[in-house]
This record gives sequence, C-alpha cells and structure tokens, in this order.
Amino acid sequence: MEAKYDFERKFRQQILQCSRCGFCQAVCPIYGATLRPALNARGKMLVLKEVMDGKIQLNDELIETLFQCTTCASCAVNCPSGVNVPEIIKQVRKDMVSIGSCHPALKGMNEVLQKYTNIYAEDEPEDFGREKKEKAEVVFFVGCVGLYREDEATEGTLELLDRLGVDYTLVDEVCCSGVLEDVGYKINEAHVKRNTEAILSVGAKTLVTECPYCWRTFTSAPQYGELRKNMEILHITQFLKDFDFGVKTEKLVTYHDPCDLGRHCGIYEEPREIIQKIAPNFVEMPHNRENSLCCGAGGGVRGAYPKNSLIMARRRLEEALSTGAEVLLTECNSCVHNLSQAKRRKDKIRIYNTTQFINELMEDSD
Repeated sequence: MEAKYDFERKFRQQILQCSRCGFCQAVCPIYGATLRPALNARGKMLVLKEVMDGKIQLNDELIETLFQCTTCASCAVNCPSGVNVPEIIKQVRKDMVSIGSCHPALKGMNEVLQKYTNIYAEDEPEDFGREKKEKAEVVFFVGCVGLYREDEATEGTLELLDRLGVDYTLVDEVCCSGVLEDVGYKINEAHVKRNTEAILSVGAKTLVTECPYCWRTFTSAPQYGELRKNMEILHITQFLKDFDFGVKTEKLVTYHDPCDLGRHCGIYEEPREIIQKIAPNFVEMPHNRENSLCCGAGGGVRGAYPKNSLIMARRRLEEALSTGAEVLLTECNSCVHNLSQAKRRKDKIRIYNTTQFINELMEDSD
C-alpha cells in the first residue's frame, strides 16, 4: 500500500523498528508530568503505526498526543533501537498542518509571525540603550525571549560584553523563525531575508547568539546558508570560554543543560569551563549533560500546554534544589523563563544565565 503521508515515506522503517522496550518512558518529560503512556515516545510510535496501517486517521483527535512533545531528544539519546523520535514528530506535525490539523496555540504562533517580527506580537523591542553600529567585529543576536521576556538577562550579557571590551553591535533583528519547523510550519522566508541582510550589512566576522535555538537555526537551516558562507557563528559560551573574568563566587552553583544546546548541539563542556573559572564550588545535578531533564519550554509545549510545561520545570528545579545550590545557571533564555516561572517564594535559589551572573559578580567587585 502506497504511503499516504510524508512521515511514513521518510520514517516508516524507524517507526517499525521501535521495539516497545519502554526505555523512553523513563526519560520522557511529558510522561513524567502526566503519567500517560500514550504521550511518551513509545506511545506515539504505536499511534503512528496504527495510522500507517490505516486503522486510525491522522486528524484533530491526535493533536493532544502528537503536539504534546517538547522535542527534547531525551528519548532519542536513550533509544537502543536508534529511533529519532523528534524528527519523526516534526514531520508528522507538518503532515497534520498540511491537512489543516494543528493545536490552536501553535497555529496562532504561525499567524503572528506572518504579521509581526516576534512570537509575542509586540511592536517595540527593548533597545538596551545601545546605538546600533554601522560596522563591528561581532554581531550579537538576542532572540525573541531575550528581547521581549528576559530583557534583564540580556542587559547583563551586554554589560559583560562591554566590560570585556568586545567590539559588537546589535542589529534590527526579527525572529529567526526556526521554531516554526518544530510545530509543523515552514520557516518564515521574509524573516530570514531581513535577518541575513541586517547581519551581513555590518561586515562582522562573527555572529554570536545567546539563544541555543537561534544558534541551531543559523548553523543548520538551509535558508541561512548565506550567513554560514560569510561569517563564523558561535553560541555565547563558545565565544567567551577563553576569556579571563577575574572574579569568583564562593556560592554553591549548579548548571542546567538546555536541550537545544546540549542534546541537539552537543555543547556541554564550554559552559562548564566558564562556570568553573568563576565558581569553584560547582556541583552537578544528578541528571546532567545528555541525561539532563527538560525544563518543558520547547516544542511548542509552553504555549500549547502551559500547565504541563510548568510541571516539567518544577521537576527540574526540585533537582537543582536537592543539590543545595544557591545559584542555578543555564544558557538559554527560554529555560531561565520557564524555570523562574516554576520557582516558589520559599525557594532560596537564584536563576540566571551564566553571562548575567558573571556580570553581577564583576559589578559587585567594582
């Protein structure tokens, strides 16, 4: 029987080679939040097999199952059969969108990015009191969350770059729109064009971003190939790892690996190299590096299923608290935002982007 959907044409063999072992259930953040077997990777593969066999239809009744996935890749890392569940889920979401089926919140996000320059439908981004230069060695790309929700963290990062004497500039950026491909839509070509033109106009040799998803998009999306031809693209931790900050803290510090930076990009050591320079009392959480727990912000889940997103964030925050750490550092504004939302008034832990924390230490030492 001829395949009806692209997910079957591309991933049929992977779906069939799922051995139903259940390893994914133990590491799936959605299952951890809901305890519903249909929502873990194994459950999703069983549903897709039923679709391929013609026993059930791909329609609105499957939205809750197939759109409730953070695409954190914890299942893929732990799958003994080598099933790449996040890529399968992204493709089946595209198939669902193509037949008019999508979670309303995610459909709304796509519509917003047709009309606005950011996922929040806001008109005026924070300019951080900095003049945009015509020429600079480095372009710093903030990202939607850093511009519109975690501007305090962004200000700390920019102040740190100022203190370190980096020749950088901001640009009139718009959403990289890579997130649309996670939820079934196409990357916004108009946004790609605007970003590419704005970034290249500066003549910079290096593009630096603090957002791991922006970094993923710029370094892998075919639409941003012109950037890769003309400049080096670095995450902020890659850019700063060789700097000497000249400050230390005696506080007990732990670190949360963002899914986008860690499992998806393989950037684990650079953040730790930076943290160990400034925090000799560094302690790992039980789940770290490729086994890090997802904070629940990705894959459209924060917008579509906010309650479950916060349950996942709370679970991760409780693990940080169990270490006795006074400071929780991470390298993703979305993680900062979600973990901060999950923090309770009684929790005696402070949550920062690493760059923001280093800037605070330097500010205190002035």
